[in-house]
Amino acid sequence: MFVLEQEEYSREGIEWAFIDFGMDLAACIDLIEKPMGILSILEEESMFPKATDKTFEEKLMNNHLGKSPNFQKPRPPKPGCQAGHFAIGHYAGVVSYNITGWLEKNKDPL
Repeated sequence: MFVLEQEEYSREGIEWAFIDFGMDLAACIDLIEKPMGILSILEEESMFPKATDKTFEEKLMNNHLGKSPNFQKPRPPKPGCQAGHFAIGHYAGVVSYNITGWLEKNKDPL
């Protein structure tokens, strides 16, 4: 959607600063979907009966913190909100994620 808007600005001769949404999205998508990405690690941890939310969090931190620019430590929670375990820098801002129960939900055959 944003790309189309930028193309329209060019056609109409409107001055604006180019924003490359594709590059930001690619790094974020890679962090989530690539081998040893967040979903891959979740799937791997779900196969181990002794895996816990804590072991999942540790594996995420060991594989991504300081290595992937989009993977970050979470900000302190706002009053009344749960603390996050990690954060992802998306194109529109940083989002904290709380992984409590992710392993159990992933193991559920529906």
